Amino acid sequence: MKLCIIFPPLPFGWTPVAPPILEYLAALSRKADPAIELQLISGSATPDAFKTVECDLAAISILTPTAVSGYRIADSLRARGIKVVFGGMHASAMPEEAKRHGDAVVIGEAESVWPEVLRDFQSGQLKPYYKGEQIELNDMPTPLYGMLQDNHKFRIVNTSRGCPFNCTFCSVKPFFGAKIRFRPIDDVVRDVAAIPEKMYEIGDENIWWTGQTQRAIDLFTALKGSRKKWMGFGSLGPVLSPDGSRMLNAAREGGLLSVWVGWDAISDKSLKAYNANGKIGVDREKAVRTLKDHGIDVSLFYMLGSREDTLDDFKRAIEVADRLGVSMHPSLVVPYPGTILSKQYEPYIYKGLGWEYYNGSYALFEHPEPGMSPEVREEQFYISLLEQLSLPRVLRHMLKVPLAGFPYAHILSLMSQLPVRTGVKIAYEQWKINKQSVSEKRIIR
Repeated sequence: MKLCIIFPPLPFGWTPVAPPILEYLAALSRKADPAIELQLISGSATPDAFKTVECDLAAISILTPTAVSGYRIADSLRARGIKVVFGGMHASAMPEEAKRHGDAVVIGEAESVWPEVLRDFQSGQLKPYYKGEQIELNDMPTPLYGMLQDNHKFRIVNTSRGCPFNCTFCSVKPFFGAKIRFRPIDDVVRDVAAIPEKMYEIGDENIWWTGQTQRAIDLFTALKGSRKKWMGFGSLGPVLSPDGSRMLNAAREGGLLSVWVGWDAISDKSLKAYNANGKIGVDREKAVRTLKDHGIDVSLFYMLGSREDTLDDFKRAIEVADRLGVSMHPSLVVPYPGTILSKQYEPYIYKGLGWEYYNGSYALFEHPEPGMSPEVREEQFYISLLEQLSLPRVLRHMLKVPLAGFPYAHILSLMSQLPVRTGVKIAYEQWKINKQSVSEKRIIR
């Protein structure tokens, strides 16, 4: 049996991070059937590989902004007689839609049902839907790191799943559940040892959880033995906890160079509307300074253009970056399907914009203020982002990266900003050309 695992092209092109689903699902498939023949395709790296692929079954993992391209790939493969099974967050949120373009859909996590999918396909009895359970993470295989030969520079390791917070914009809790499920630390260490590169990424929603700082310390202490460097995503709340300093020291000594944290919103009003206060903590600016004081570089993710935001928020973002000495990575608000925000914004969402516009650079809903038209929000987003990614700012930020991480953190700082800068400049020029046609698609009903 020949299985091709496909991750469709991302909206803004190639990224140095290998799509984790490819090498992990390959390992899960090999575990279920050691004789299976595998081919992995990262669409951003090899966009034409779909045209010549030869396989019996194609597994396509889709996110919301890659759904349209994923459907297009599936339609072309099925026209050639290749069966297609969809999975991923978007397919789980919109299974009936995905099924229109595929032969089967895996809803939720794949581990509990993937062997069944493969057996059913081989016996000619593929079911239309498979509902994955949220099982414990005690028997996950090591991804087949290195199988994807597409010049990706970073691999991702996952150590937990789930999120207890109720942020309205987030897809993680609807997909992985509210319970935090941790992988055995020995299994994580094993996976890190298998990564061929000297740097990697922990792809968890959060590398440290409130009330679970000791588990984080134990993990970071165990990772110290690999002598590899890494980056991760973390909330700000635990940073100022009683064990926060000890946890940060363990993280840095365990190889953490840079943490990307959810700033989520510039204004406190929008932060409250997102119900994101719980993970932010009592003083988010103090938490950022504390991270830097412990030799850890910081990048902030946040959203602009919500129904509570104003034009001042676009300008204040640059002031926040300068004051805190951090890099900032904004997006326009995206009401992803299956989220609380999508339900809240339902009356205001522009129905004429397809999923390909759900990439963080388009205004997708009406704003109550006349001065916050879709075109104004989009242009201000690009202006703000390009200002933050200007070459002088990128270089100034690199000089502010803590010396404890030299040279890896400084290289990582450039690699996480310069490719984005190139992509954003291209996207801005395309936006100028296409903004009139996009405006004509904006209808509420």
